[in-house]
Amino acid sequence: MRRISIFGATGSIGQNTIDLIARAPADYEVVALTGASNIAVLAGDAIRLRAKVAVTAHPHLLEDLRAALAGSGVEAAAGPAAIAEAASRPADWVMSAIVGAAGLVPGLAALEVGATLALANKESLVCAGGLMLGAAKRHGATILPVDSEHSAVFQALSGEDIQTIERIIITASGGAFRDWPLAKLRHATPAQAASHPNWDMGQRITIDSASMFNKAMEVIETREFFGVSPKQIEVLVHPESLVHALVGFQDGALMAHVGPPDMRHAIGYALHWPRRAALPVERLDLARVGALSFRAPDEQRWPALRIAREVMAAGGLNGAVFNAAKETALDGFIAGQIGFTVMADVVEQTLTEAQGQVETRMTLDNVAQADHLARNIARQIIQKRAG
Repeated sequence: MRRISIFGATGSIGQNTIDLIARAPADYEVVALTGASNIAVLAGDAIRLRAKVAVTAHPHLLEDLRAALAGSGVEAAAGPAAIAEAASRPADWVMSAIVGAAGLVPGLAALEVGATLALANKESLVCAGGLMLGAAKRHGATILPVDSEHSAVFQALSGEDIQTIERIIITASGGAFRDWPLAKLRHATPAQAASHPNWDMGQRITIDSASMFNKAMEVIETREFFGVSPKQIEVLVHPESLVHALVGFQDGALMAHVGPPDMRHAIGYALHWPRRAALPVERLDLARVGALSFRAPDEQRWPALRIAREVMAAGGLNGAVFNAAKETALDGFIAGQIGFTVMADVVEQTLTEAQGQVETRMTLDNVAQADHLARNIARQIIQKRAG
């Protein structure tokens, strides 16, 4: 029986993970589930899976969680420190699906106990790739990608020599606004941006898909995870969302990973790795699909891709600044303080203003300081824009 924990259990990735393990409950011992404000779902899943502990990120919801778990035998806890403590409990496999920079500390804690970390929290590698990879190496832990694109690359590289790679191509659906006129984008609303044409995801990641900030993060994550140069990473807009990534080799061959837009594939691959297991996902009928289309991304429409390349070129802790500015700009857009197209301006201006104020050495404290500084700068920029 494998001991597993799920961090971000109430989100889309967490719920898909629970769907898979609930199909074979005798195979797993659930150590910890964590969530945010959806106490009913968190408690219900913790009771159903007989978790040892359930943790909400919000201390003021602790009594609600305790009440929901009353009589179940499941321990209740709350707050970032409690999440980190839960991550330090021995486990064989840990899903890191907390959204945002908040996923970094529990991810590191899981690596420090030698767990296999299924990484859906892309911010961890964007903000602190060196820390994550270093922790895995020191503690004999394994990091497996759960983003559909990076899982696809990982699978395409199985049995291959990474030195033979010429390029990695990750695909993007283009999100809700891929065919909108540019002039219309400035008037886009959060509700419109949160409607994805192919994937069923949470609000924040769906809006990030529309702005292509999600893909910009994945470009940086590709560089960190696979150790390739930024020049080897390409992005293609692929509206059908069936080809998740392609790997080009020095003999001219392209190895593509094709599958339905269902996160249970990437999650299931990580859950059962190194073997493949049967998964309850759609089997593609390529004759019915008929055709697959690709086009180059328009960086005027999606400046996030250009900004990501500038962040990689700058190095240091610019990834942490980039992510914090991106999260803060997204908050501002959702709150109606700034327009859709202004988010990229906020991120770019934050990176410029943070220059010279951020430590270059990558430590957890320095990452946290860079994150804090960038959020403050971004908030001030948004306030000026809104006022």
